[in-house]
Amino acid sequence: MSSSLKNLSDFSHIEVGNAVGLKFAIVVSQWNAQVTGALLDGAVEGLQTHGANEADIDIIEVPGSYELISGADIALRASKFDAIICLGCVIQGETRHFDFICNAVGNGIANVAIKYNKPVIFGVLTTDNLDQALDRSGGKHGNKGAEAAVTAIQMALLSHKY
Repeated sequence: MSSSLKNLSDFSHIEVGNAVGLKFAIVVSQWNAQVTGALLDGAVEGLQTHGANEADIDIIEVPGSYELISGADIALRASKFDAIICLGCVIQGETRHFDFICNAVGNGIANVAIKYNKPVIFGVLTTDNLDQALDRSGGKHGNKGAEAAVTAIQMALLSHKY
């Protein structure tokens, strides 16, 4: 199981690339703000660490993870972004709502990427409880927001290459 590793956000073994001149939108859910705020901080820091300029990062807040789909679609209508990062957190509850939301968000984000032929990165935590979410949003398992930033840079550069 990958969570047995100490920090899952170690990028020392890969060549990330330079984000200078690339434009990113980060679409972030307001729901579970303690977690999504930390993911957002990790994503912004990750982009800037690899050369992205603050002026080239737009932050778009949406109510919940389900709305990440529409937020990404709206951002890509502007045609000015090299990649979109979607950040959210869905925590398992007592009903099947978790399953419906996670499935819809995953499929919706993939469909937006296909529709616009642009990288749309899935940075949505789907955890059993709050502790797991906190561990993955800057806690002992790293920050999935930072991982999403690295993925966005790599995919934007790949998109420009081909």
